[in-house]
Amino acid sequence: MSIVKINVLTVPAEQREVLEKRFSARAGSVENSDGFEWFELLRPVKGTDQYLVYTRWADEASFQAWMEGPMKAAHQGGPGAGEGGERPRPAASGSTLWSFEVVQQAGPKNG
Repeated sequence: MSIVKINVLTVPAEQREVLEKRFSARAGSVENSDGFEWFELLRPVKGTDQYLVYTRWADEASFQAWMEGPMKAAHQGGPGAGEGGERPRPAASGSTLWSFEVVQQAGPKNG
C-alpha cells in the first residue's frame, strides 16, 4: 500500500497568509511527480499554530525521488527568489516530517 508523509510546519499567525500564498503558487510542482497520489495543506483551526502538509505516495522511492529532484530544486532559487537569487524568508519557524504506511483505507460507499 501507499505511504504518507506529513510535514508539520510551525507558522506564526502573521506568516499564515504568506505560507498559504506560497503553496498556492507552487503550480503543480508535486502533482506531476511519479508515484504521487495526493496532497492537502491543512490549516489549524484552534489550539495550535501548526499546519500539516499531507502527501501520499505509491512508495518510499517515489517520495525520495521527488525530494531529491523537484522539491530540492524548488527550494534552491528559481521562481519566487528575491533579487540576486535570494530566497524569501521562510514562513514557518519549524518543521518536522512524520512518515506512515497505509495499512487500511476506506472511501465513501456508492449508492
